[in-house]
Amino acid sequence: MVAVEVDNRSGVEIEEDEAVALARTVLAEEGVEDGELGLHFVAPDEIRALKREHLGVDEVTDVLSFPIDARDPLEPGLPRQLGDAVLCPQVVGEAWRAPLVHGLLHLVGYDHGAAMDEREARWSD
Repeated sequence: MVAVEVDNRSGVEIEEDEAVALARTVLAEEGVEDGELGLHFVAPDEIRALKREHLGVDEVTDVLSFPIDARDPLEPGLPRQLGDAVLCPQVVGEAWRAPLVHGLLHLVGYDHGAAMDEREARWSD
């Protein structure tokens, strides 16, 4: 099972159990059933600072992904370190599911394009 660590620094109440369940389901569909994932919910100022620091763009965004292992081969016995998905509830509001899926797909190695669009379409409401 994917171990999910949730960190909510956004100041907004989050449906944590639902977010964890969705993350595990999406990852299982992508063939990842074991590993470690961080889900972070942050305020607009923090996600803006992260985007500026890591992407050189000074604007608020819905989700950022910081992958570690993606689908790289691992030594036997080592847990897969998926990385972190960082969402801003004040930007996504009630429509948090699609940005979470988008962020998770980045963590398992997808870049923007047709393959990611196809995967995201599976999860659209």
